[in-house]
Amino acid sequence: MHKAPVVFWSVVFIVIGLAIFLHKSIQLNFPLSADKETEVWTIQARLSFDANKRNVKATLDIPDITPGYSQLEEYFISGKFGLNIKNGNDSKAANWAIRKAQGRQTLYYRTTVTKTSAKPKWTTIPNYPDAPYFAEPYATAVDKIIEDVRSQSADTFTFTYELINQLKSSDANENISLIRGLADSNQEIADLVIKLLSVAHIPTRKLWVIALTDATNTAHPRVLIQAYNGNEWLTFDPSNGNAGIPANHLVWKTGDAPFYHLENAKNAELQFSVTKSYIELLDVAKQNAKQNGSMLARLTLAALPVQSQNTYKLLLMIPLGALLVVFMRTFVGIQTFGTFMPILIAVAFRETQLLWGIILFTGIVFIGLLIRFYLEHLRLLLIPRLAAILVVVVILMLAISLITSRLGVDRLLSVSLFPMVILAMTIERMSIAWEENGAQAALFQGFGSLIVASFGYLLMTSEHLSYLMFIFPEWLLVILGVCLLMGRYTGYRLSELIRFKEINTNNQPPS
Repeated sequence: MHKAPVVFWSVVFIVIGLAIFLHKSIQLNFPLSADKETEVWTIQARLSFDANKRNVKATLDIPDITPGYSQLEEYFISGKFGLNIKNGNDSKAANWAIRKAQGRQTLYYRTTVTKTSAKPKWTTIPNYPDAPYFAEPYATAVDKIIEDVRSQSADTFTFTYELINQLKSSDANENISLIRGLADSNQEIADLVIKLLSVAHIPTRKLWVIALTDATNTAHPRVLIQAYNGNEWLTFDPSNGNAGIPANHLVWKTGDAPFYHLENAKNAELQFSVTKSYIELLDVAKQNAKQNGSMLARLTLAALPVQSQNTYKLLLMIPLGALLVVFMRTFVGIQTFGTFMPILIAVAFRETQLLWGIILFTGIVFIGLLIRFYLEHLRLLLIPRLAAILVVVVILMLAISLITSRLGVDRLLSVSLFPMVILAMTIERMSIAWEENGAQAALFQGFGSLIVASFGYLLMTSEHLSYLMFIFPEWLLVILGVCLLMGRYTGYRLSELIRFKEINTNNQPPS
């Protein structure tokens, strides 16, 4: 068979596996370590009001599109109120209702968010506004301001930026000074900017954000301005003219409407609070992938039942052990009893730990070999002889367990987890190798199997590798491709270079 198909399929498997891995680690932000944590913010809105034995309806605007942040979960604490969620264009609201309520009532909305690289956009397409009315002398000043700003700008972005900067400038002309006297607070400044932009027939709206800081228990919404350029909404801070949403601010709602609306209630009070905490980055990545509709999020092994997860955590490490065996036999030249026997021995070492596993394995195989040689003199058939060896192995395991239990050595009780059939086959294979190739070859193969099993144990018990294989099972494709490539190796093994070193030295030409 030509080498080209092997190389082709190897490259295909490796490229596919690495592509999926890079997509999950870079695009979906799956962490490469199990102990990675990320900060999350929990924002709570508390709406309190008085009811007087009448039916009550309450509506609260809640976050929908949150650029720079991803919502992990939402909670509604409604008491006896009924709840439904209404989705609109770039908006979302929680609607509560109850037939009869008495006294002070409190409703809660809580959301948990984390930073993300996703940049969702608002989809609302507004109508172009009519110019608002300004009385004289303000109308003349406004016209002059719009004319000056238009001459110093090129598009909606630069027009809005220049207008806000002129309003905030300390070196303002008489027109700016006159108009600036109409606004004092940040919200009034935002209203003024919106009116001036409307004079230029630029669609605008308010954008309300909440600062994500846990320095205080109470948070206050902050108003920004959005201007529509015919393609997208551009965001500006009216207090300083900066473009974009300020860092560490969560978008709560858009528009001029109040945050809440009540029917048949009074003395309403709305409070916001923010707190920061930390959770595993893996949970955040899985939630983000699910929200983005990623198929890989639905196919994750973490969605399996816990019992199945534990099983696959072990099974996914076996290909790594097989890769080690292939490398040790193909490139190093260590002889073992078969390919999978060292892997299964390594699996058994996971329960007994390495040192006690080697002692128990060596002891049981040694005693089993002595009994196997005696059974040879009885001239038994192959199958009865294997069954007899299996019974002997069980007896040895039972005896060791009883003795160690009396001695109080709990670790040695794990000998019962050794695969009995594997031990029996190891004894049989070793005795056959002893008879056919001599004691030295049999001991070399037995020692090689133990060495490879020990390295396999160290590899397969690595918590980091176990995490990577479980979260990124696409590494199986990479392992498959590497195994195919190693299957075409025809060069010298490391042991052969050492073995034939003298021949190579003797064949060198004299200097």
